[in-house]
Amino acid sequence: MPKTIISEGKTTNEAIEKGLKELNVSRKMVDIKVLDNDDKRSFFSILTPRVVKIEMTLREDIEVKEEKTTIRPKKEIILSEEEQETASKNIEEFLNELKKELPEDTQYSIKKDKTAIYVEINSPNLGFLIGYRGETLYAFQNILTAVAGKGLENRIRVILDVEGYKAKREKTLEDLAEKVAKTVIKTRKPIKLEPMQAYERKIIHSKLQKNDKVETNSIGEEPYRRIVISLKK
Repeated sequence: MPKTIISEGKTTNEAIEKGLKELNVSRKMVDIKVLDNDDKRSFFSILTPRVVKIEMTLREDIEVKEEKTTIRPKKEIILSEEEQETASKNIEEFLNELKKELPEDTQYSIKKDKTAIYVEINSPNLGFLIGYRGETLYAFQNILTAVAGKGLENRIRVILDVEGYKAKREKTLEDLAEKVAKTVIKTRKPIKLEPMQAYERKIIHSKLQKNDKVETNSIGEEPYRRIVISLKK
């Protein structure tokens, strides 16, 4: 990993974010120096694209965390029938109000069991509820989790899907895991995947957990934590 890099952006924050992503570290792990910005722009340079350059140096007293990931099943909370019913009604009331702001053909379904409440929302025009790689979907799932638990002591686990996005994304990640594993075995060199959310990393880890030739490790800090796939030692 380089100790020092130069990063550019339209703003100082954008340049910093790009640099942190490239180094796969958090802001507290680097020293930052602004090399160039165009706050003092002349009249004739107004139409020139704005560029800010920064120098980002990894602090010597900081080490990037790397650890082998072991998938441990979480202890599930068993919900009573009364809790299931209350959580479902809470979600239903919330979604009925939300539907007024969504496309007219939007439909939803709620299914409940002893461990979770499953919500599916469908319409051809709900891409904005999914967001970039599901970021909006999972933020919305957190909101529904809070809504479902209103008036209940137990934390309610809500599983949300929009337009079948999760199944499609899971298949994409599993295919990626297999493809990268084959490349690692062929080249005998480790490969770093791009930063992913925790639920996506879990899919990769699970897919390759039984592979006897490669192993998966997680490195970096959120939100730039990523997986490294390498040969087993």
